[in-house]
Order: sequence, then structure tokens, then C-alpha cells
Amino acid sequence: MASGQQLIKSDRGSMLTMFDDNVMMKQIVGTHAPDGREVDVKPLLLLVEDILKHATQQIDSSLTTSQAHAEMEDKTSHVNFVSMLDALSYTIDRISSEIAYKALDGTDAHATTVSLLNMLTSYSWDAKLVLTLTAFALNYGEFWLLAQIYSSNELAKSMAILRQLPIIIEQSGPLKPRFDAINNLIKVMMDVARCVVEFKDLPPAYISNEVPALSTAMAHIPTAVYWTMRGVVACEAQITSLTTMGHEFSISTTVAWELSTLAHKLSNMLDHLRKQLDTCYQYIDEKRNVESFQMLKNLFEMIHIDNMKVLKALIYAKDDIQPLIDGSSKKRVHLDVLRRKNVLLLISGLDMSTDELSILEQIYNESRHHGARLDSQYEVVWIPIVDRSVQWSDPMKGKFESMQSSMPWFTVYHPSLIEKAVMRFIKEVWHFRNKPILVVLDPQGKVVSPNALHMMWIWGSSAFPFTSLREESLWKDETWRLELLVDGIDPVTLNWINEGKYIFLYGGDDEEWMRKFTSSARAVAQAAGIPLEMVYVGKSSKREKIRRVIAKITVEKLSYVWQDLTMMWFFWTRLESMLYSKIQLGKLDDHDPMMQEIKKLLSYGREGGWAVLSNGSNVVVNSYSTTVLQTLVEYDLWKDQVPVKGFDMAFQDHHFQLRGIARPCCRFDFPMTTGRIPETMKCPECNRTMEKFSTFLCCHDEVIPDELSK
Repeated sequence: MASGQQLIKSDRGSMLTMFDDNVMMKQIVGTHAPDGREVDVKPLLLLVEDILKHATQQIDSSLTTSQAHAEMEDKTSHVNFVSMLDALSYTIDRISSEIAYKALDGTDAHATTVSLLNMLTSYSWDAKLVLTLTAFALNYGEFWLLAQIYSSNELAKSMAILRQLPIIIEQSGPLKPRFDAINNLIKVMMDVARCVVEFKDLPPAYISNEVPALSTAMAHIPTAVYWTMRGVVACEAQITSLTTMGHEFSISTTVAWELSTLAHKLSNMLDHLRKQLDTCYQYIDEKRNVESFQMLKNLFEMIHIDNMKVLKALIYAKDDIQPLIDGSSKKRVHLDVLRRKNVLLLISGLDMSTDELSILEQIYNESRHHGARLDSQYEVVWIPIVDRSVQWSDPMKGKFESMQSSMPWFTVYHPSLIEKAVMRFIKEVWHFRNKPILVVLDPQGKVVSPNALHMMWIWGSSAFPFTSLREESLWKDETWRLELLVDGIDPVTLNWINEGKYIFLYGGDDEEWMRKFTSSARAVAQAAGIPLEMVYVGKSSKREKIRRVIAKITVEKLSYVWQDLTMMWFFWTRLESMLYSKIQLGKLDDHDPMMQEIKKLLSYGREGGWAVLSNGSNVVVNSYSTTVLQTLVEYDLWKDQVPVKGFDMAFQDHHFQLRGIARPCCRFDFPMTTGRIPETMKCPECNRTMEKFSTFLCCHDEVIPDELSK
């Protein structure tokens, strides 16, 4: 029962306290009658910070920095500040005298604070707070100035004696808890002041009181200002008591606790205001990003005399730093080095493969060897895209620097230079989905290809100037021939083509099929009397397994094989690029024989073994593993046709009969990181519309342990 009554009393006490606080805050808000005058208090606050930094015994470097000090000197020397200070000096002196006088006669802290608020009734809340802190800094700064120089300055020594400073300094040991409490309270008061000033500086063009975070903060700022001014009154009371009552006052043990309680109260208010401020900044940031994003879109719809506006908007808008690294000299340079040039923007994350980089570097270096014709006409710039929500770490820094140092072209100095709005533009408008893209800008900054990486993989530097028009032109001149598959990859295979030999390109990972296929192909070539070469080009996935297959083929001498896995990667990447290039151009014609053959090969590369037979440059057959092997095994059934039709036609005819009996499934995988995915596709084997699936894929080169596969 007693505990219940105690609880009721406690609840009543809490309700009374809340009632008293509400009444008090109504009184505080009632003193506020601003007349519309605007006071830029930031230079004044910087000055106060500098005074209190040097005044506090326990110097806290967080109160000010060398940059802030330089900013303070710059702003306080400005003519506008001098004239403002001249206009405010009377008010500051009045506040200084008021808090010192009220501290002497023992006036209640609340009454003193209300008196100050009445004195400052026509000022804004941030100005009331900063002017009060300025007045306190005058008194507190003078106190510690005497304390610091009285031993070496005769005038200061005499004044210090009148202020009883020698006695206070002698008692610095017992007084340390009190000074620590004062210094801690001063730090919190300055933090609150900075926070209140930040709210005042929020740009009205991007945020208004209709935003809940700002309206909530504005409702709480009067309370925070009141209690900070109460803190000033409390600190002034402590200093005044020491200089007027001397050592007698130091026996009080509750002073430090009272100051700490006030600091704790203000700290809680500060945390709440900072949360609202962070929310406001996020809101403003989002509004600015939307605005910047729209400006970027508009910028690319305009006509420019050069590419500088576009490049500045994408990379770095100001002129205060050099935002690029020159890959050849490794020195920082300005964007001007790209003026009126064709610029290829290589956009990627930090996970761009070494295969991609090495092939791109090879193509880039080859173009440089062509001399001034190309050298002066285009430049490559790497734009690294890093998720801002992920903490920048040492491993990320190491990966970035490693990639940057390996690139011979221009690179952005640091990923942080790329703004959020630019990243959004790159993802939404240019369809970047983590896989590298190469956006081409002409000398006026116009996008002439949304991704030239495909045509660069297919045709190298001969695709210059890498425009979509050039891409279409190259496709018009292209035919289904073996050079299309191996050009720029393997000179040995190209020599076989020039010599007019029969060539089997084959791939997959079925070792038993490969043994049967290569032995059957040799036997048929010998029986037919044709010069035949074979080359193994791997598979589009399962890299480690392919490495073991290469070793087997080499040991068993089944055929010639590309030993470099990068060559195999490039072979399949070029094939995929042919498909993506057509998709990007909107020319994925299901009746185009060349594209049908490319699609077949891509599908075979996913599903199993395959082989392409050519006679020099001319492709004879592009077929699935079982069909082509059966054609070879059944040579006796069609060998009589070789003298009549020729080897090519005889092979084709028999293969076509077998192909009509059994057709493999066709499959195309488009990673979600691919920028453009077609809505529909037709099967290159039967020309029916293919089914569409969402697939979760996890490929492993090694056997999954038994305990995990159960």
C-alpha cells in the first residue's frame, strides 16, 4: 500500500514538473518578439570558440581547428563583421554586465535568464544564444587571461591580486572538479549553439517548416536556447563566486554535481536536435540530388560548343582541384586535357576483372601505336562507381589504387568525387548495372554510343569513333565467317584460315566426348584427304574445370589448345558482345542468319560440347556435340557424296539430316547486371518464342563436399 501511495506521489510529481515546464516555456516564448533584423552570428561564434578554447584549462581541440581559426580570422577581419560588431557591442556589454551583476546579488538563475531574454526580445533565437555566449566569453576570457599572464606581467599581477586569482590558483587542486565541470558544460553549450546556428543556415529553397523534422526542431529550439543561457548564468555564477568569496566558496561539494546535471540535460537536448538536423540534411540532400539529376538530363539534351560543361557535371564541377590522374605520367591534371576530344567513359565498380582490363589495355595501346591519326582523337577516362552506403575500407582503398595504377588512361582521382545524382544518372539513363560499360561522348559532349564496349570487343580500335552509326555500319559489312569468331585473339588460327585449311573450333568440358570427337575428326580428314586443324576454345563458364581439361588435352595431344584462359574469356565475351550489340542497336533480327548462328553458339557454350567446322574462312557447320560427332562417326554413309558434292556440302547434308532428328535445348542467360535485357527472344533452332525464367545460379568449379550436398 505504501509503495502504491509512493508511486502515486511520484506520478503526481512528474505531472507537476511537466506542468511547471510548460508554464515556464510559455513564459520563455512570450519574451520572443523578433523585429525581422538579420544577424550573421557565425563569425561571432567562431570568435567565441577561439576565446573559450584558450580560456579553458582542459583545452579541447574539438572546440576549434586550424581551418576554423583561419576561417575565423578571415571572417572577423571583414568590413561587414566590424560594422556588425560595432552595432552589437552595446548589447554585448549590457548582457555581460547583467550576468555578472545578477551573479553578485544572488538572483535566481531562472529570473536572470528571463531578464536576458527580455533584453534580447527583438533578436532571433540563434542570435540571442550567440550574443549571450559572447558576453560570457568576455568575462570568462578576461578571468583566464589574468590567470595565464599575471606571473609575468606587472599590470596583470596587480589586477589578479584584486581578483584573488593567486589564491584561486594555489587551490587549483581541490578546485579541479569544479573547473572540469565548467569546461564540460561550456563544451556542450558551444555544441548546442553550433547546432542551432546550423538550423538557421538550412537553405529555404530546399526545406521549409512543413517538413516534420524541421518543424519539430523549431519547436524545441527555444527550450534548448533557454537552458543553454541558464548554463551561461551558472558558469558566470561560479567564476564570480570564486573571485568574490575566494577559498571560502570552494568547500561546497554540490557545485560540480549541479553543473554536470545541467550539462547532461543540455546533452540530451543536443542529441535530439542533431537527429532532427541529420534528417533535415538527408531531406535537403535528396532534393538537391533530384534537382542535379534533372539538370544532368537537361544538359545532355542541349547543344554545346565543347564537352567541358558535360564533363564537369559528370566528374567534378569546381576548379579548386585537379580531378583526374593521367595514366601515363601518374600526375594529377585538370579536365581541360579532354576539351573537344572524343571521350570514352569507362564506368565500372571495383570488381572489374583482370581479363577485361588486360584486353581493353591491349586494344588501347594498339590504337596509340597507329600514331597521331587516333592518338589525338579520343581519350579514355575511368569513372569508378562505389556504393556510398558501404563504409570505405582499407581493402577497398587498396583495390581502387591497384586498379588505378594499372590503367594507362585517365582515371578519376577518387570515387568520392562522383556525386550521388551522377551515379543515379549513370544507373537509370545509361543502364549501368555493375558490369562495365563504355559510354562515348563526342567533342561536344553528346552521347554517341551508350556502350561501346561491345563494338570494342568485336572490332577493336577499327570501330573508331565508336558511335552507334559506326556500329551499324560495321554490322552491315560483316558476314558469318570464322574471322568474326577469332579475329584479334589467336594468330595461329588466323594463319590456318589464310592457308585455306579445314578448321574445327570446339569446346565444352566432356572429356570423353572430346577424345571421341578429335580421333573421329582425324580419321575422317585422313580418309577424305583434307588438311584439318583443331583448336579447343573452352567454355563460357567453369574456369577451373576448363584449366584441368586444357591440361588433359595437352598431355594426350588431342589437338591445339589456347593455353591462355584470357584468350578463352575474350572469345566468349566477344560472342556475348555480338548479341548485346544487336540488342543495344535494337536490331536483334530473328531472321538474320548470322545472328542465328551466334545465338546457337552461345547456347551450345552453356549447355555442353559443340564444334564449328570451317573451310578457311567459310563456316561449314555450327553444331551441337552429339550431332557433329555422329556425322563424323557415320562418314561411311556419306563418303560417296564427297567426290560428287565436295567435302563441305556432303558434310552439311548429312549433318542436316541428323539435326532434324535431335535438337538440343537452347538457353540464354542474361545477368541482372546487364543493362539491357530483351523482352522476348526466338529460338535459333526452331524459331519459336522462348520461355522466360528467373534463375538463381551458383556455379562451382570444385565438387561440393558430401556434408553440404545432403
